[in-house]
Amino acid sequence: MFGVKYGAYDARFQTPGEVTGPTRNRPTTYSAVGPVTSPGVWTVYGLQKKERGLMERSVLQRILIVRFFLFMFLFLVCCESISALDIINHYSPRNRERPRRRGTYYIILHTTEGPKKGSLNKVHDRGEAHYFIDTKGRIYRIIDKRRVALHAGRSMWHGRTNLDNYSIGIEMVGYHNRDITSAQYRALKGLLAQLQKIYRIPDDRVLTHSMVAYGAPNRWHRRSHRGRKRCGMLFARRSVRRKLGLRSKPGYDPDVRKKRLVVADKYLARVLYGDAGDEHLKIGVTAANASIISRGRSAWDIARDKYNSPNTLYILPDGRNLRGNQISQWKKIPPGTKVVTGAGQRDNEIEAVKEIGVDGRTAMSIAGDEFDKETTIYFLADKTVRKGNELDKVKLASLPAKTRMLVGYMHGGHITARKSAFDLCGKRWNFPSTFYCFPNGTILSGNVVDENRIPKNTAVFFRN
Repeated sequence: MFGVKYGAYDARFQTPGEVTGPTRNRPTTYSAVGPVTSPGVWTVYGLQKKERGLMERSVLQRILIVRFFLFMFLFLVCCESISALDIINHYSPRNRERPRRRGTYYIILHTTEGPKKGSLNKVHDRGEAHYFIDTKGRIYRIIDKRRVALHAGRSMWHGRTNLDNYSIGIEMVGYHNRDITSAQYRALKGLLAQLQKIYRIPDDRVLTHSMVAYGAPNRWHRRSHRGRKRCGMLFARRSVRRKLGLRSKPGYDPDVRKKRLVVADKYLARVLYGDAGDEHLKIGVTAANASIISRGRSAWDIARDKYNSPNTLYILPDGRNLRGNQISQWKKIPPGTKVVTGAGQRDNEIEAVKEIGVDGRTAMSIAGDEFDKETTIYFLADKTVRKGNELDKVKLASLPAKTRMLVGYMHGGHITARKSAFDLCGKRWNFPSTFYCFPNGTILSGNVVDENRIPKNTAVFFRN
């Protein structure tokens, strides 16, 4: 076999048997077509080995070229997908002052419950979302995705509270009980895919605001409760989630199951965690009398935590108009009263200091079953501050009118020469939900205080 190949090679370069050049005095090897010198054998073998190496390199080069073009194709497809989102930078003036998040474990979906113009202005001015998607599918970037947006308010999931610190908020122009547009589906699906990939967020951690929002005790609910919001409710529907590329969703409320919270809105719970047939029926368009107080429908059922806001208007059957902060006898509001919530209100009302005699006749009527808990704070007439568990029930029952309270709060400590507001409550020191009680009894929220001018011995309180 080798002899034939070598002989053929000799026939191309020399006369068979002829010894030329440097091989002249060396022994020869005979092939089928004539003598071949021994060095010739090794020369041909070396050339054949070289040709084999060249062929292997050629194959490797082809593989690398194919891989390169495949990578470029996937890269271009990915770039086109990202550019198709067409994100518009519309940063809030609050963007730079917001701290970086501690971690990103959830994406929370909201609905504006109003048209684009007023909603976009509100969200932009207050920095209440990371992204805002209008009905045409245009995406606005409001707060840098790495920073905190104040979109979730009083919130809890699996025992973790204040989810603004751990989540990205997306605001959709629309309503909790109406479907979004095709353009919004495309935009939201692309945005979710991108964010889930960046932060490795599984489908069952893409939540609705109504899933995570909870309320402090009030005159209607004795305990901290789920049901403060119906915001984003439709995104719990399996059919809606499929269109968004989400294959799974939470099957139950983990905080209700662990008895951290109670259910205040059974309708909402059925929509969020009911079976497929049930959820479809529950998301129908709200009835015409949904904003009317009736025997089974209270002011809280309609306005939720905005029930006593000065921006909430009550139109009584006799034609009188009252604002939420003008009403004290809530049980005496007559059936047929229409409730109108202000279009410019915050998605999450700013936490406010409660006052006995204004928000309720007693501490118990304001804080419910949590009136004697560590998380209920009392600012007494002698300018001392006490937690609910530091006062006996006789004292709590006899607290006078004008006694101020915070419900669902923790005492962070006192400011000293060595401890600043930041040292006590971290990056939330200037949040509107953080409160400072000065030595003279003045109470101010974090968004209006100057950290460098807070007097020593000021007490700091932040939301639980």
